[in-house]
Amino acid sequence: MDNRIYILDTTNRDGVQTSRLGLAKLEKTVINILLNQMGVYQSEFGFPATLHETNYINANLELARMGVLQPIILEGWVRALASDVEKAVELTRVKHLNLSISTSRQMIQGKFGGKYDEDDIIEIMTEAVTRAKDLGIKTVGVNAEDASRTSMDYLLKFGNAARKVGADRLRYCDTLGYERAFRIHFRCKDLTRALEMPIELHTHNDLGMAVSTAIEGAKGVIEEGQDAFINTTINSMGERAGNCDLVTTLLALRHAADFDELGLLDPDIDLSKSWQIAKYAEHCFGIQIPVNQVGVGENMFAHESGIHADGALKDRRNYELYDFKELGRGEKILVETGRKITTGEYSGISAMKHVYENFNLSFKNDEEARQILELCRFANVEKQRPLTKEEFIFIAEYPKIAETLLTIAPPPITIYRPYIERQKEKEEKLLKQVDYKDKHIS
Repeated sequence: MDNRIYILDTTNRDGVQTSRLGLAKLEKTVINILLNQMGVYQSEFGFPATLHETNYINANLELARMGVLQPIILEGWVRALASDVEKAVELTRVKHLNLSISTSRQMIQGKFGGKYDEDDIIEIMTEAVTRAKDLGIKTVGVNAEDASRTSMDYLLKFGNAARKVGADRLRYCDTLGYERAFRIHFRCKDLTRALEMPIELHTHNDLGMAVSTAIEGAKGVIEEGQDAFINTTINSMGERAGNCDLVTTLLALRHAADFDELGLLDPDIDLSKSWQIAKYAEHCFGIQIPVNQVGVGENMFAHESGIHADGALKDRRNYELYDFKELGRGEKILVETGRKITTGEYSGISAMKHVYENFNLSFKNDEEARQILELCRFANVEKQRPLTKEEFIFIAEYPKIAETLLTIAPPPITIYRPYIERQKEKEEKLLKQVDYKDKHIS
């Protein structure tokens, strides 16, 4: 097969929506860097129409321009509304967007309360796609929220409408984790055959089947001659029971029955970065990786039973499907047991210099050291957690970008006026249409 399965990670968009948790802008940026190093094709890196994301979005796009975040594609998420697209383009330099709108009868009725019908949803979506293309957005994905509970007839109608106005991909969202592997495989085959466009698989883990449904849906897309994109999050972070786990998905595509021979996974993926990225996300979210977590859990390569231990020592393939070294595991974790210098929002220059010397980094002079120290202090304030090695190094290497990331201030009220005025114009236009219809009927 010539087509591939690519990873589009959504940790910085869907993962951060985990209830009571979140990520600092610096942490989101480092995650993008680690995803890029891992060879992940695309990161859904945030919300370009959300004001507190503006500096972060533009800073990461600047890193892309500088070649730091290359070749990964940075793509934003907005509602499938022309006004959201306009706002995203006005506030940021984003060039790739996913536009999301609900498609199931349950959500159209339950969320919109009878305000819209199925035809209205398509009209709203196509208007947003057209506006995105007019404004120079390079790739537009259209998200069918709750696609798994949407009738196939309507999904086909919705997808065809999106394709005709220039959408590049359709995202099949299993928003409630409702799907089964067998069912989604054939639904995605039917969609791909009819639409002749790539399909994204966005699956949730409410029934513990997010990975299996994602890879089987993707295989159905591949079988119909299109590329497939699987949405993942690191350590399965996300709403409720979480999303499709990044490392688990990569291992399944590399080692699961049949998949191991088909070679469908994007060849640019570097699995040896798995351990580092999982441990970094563990630190950032403050959620410990379960001991039995696929690939990166503490017990993944632990053998206690006599039969298992004996078999694994003779040949690891007896009781291990893949090698721990493949995931970047195996290096000894050093723990300081003597004097320990920690850093935080009140640290001084001596402590900061000591930390950077441990990373084999030095400063040109004391002035540069003081500037980096202040940035590290602000980063500690934003994170409310100790900085990691990756974050210290990022701040030292890209201080201007770090300064932008750490600058968040409420915008002046005047920034809202253009949107308020546009909304008023639309409402007045709608009222005139309604008035015209009433007169015409009477």
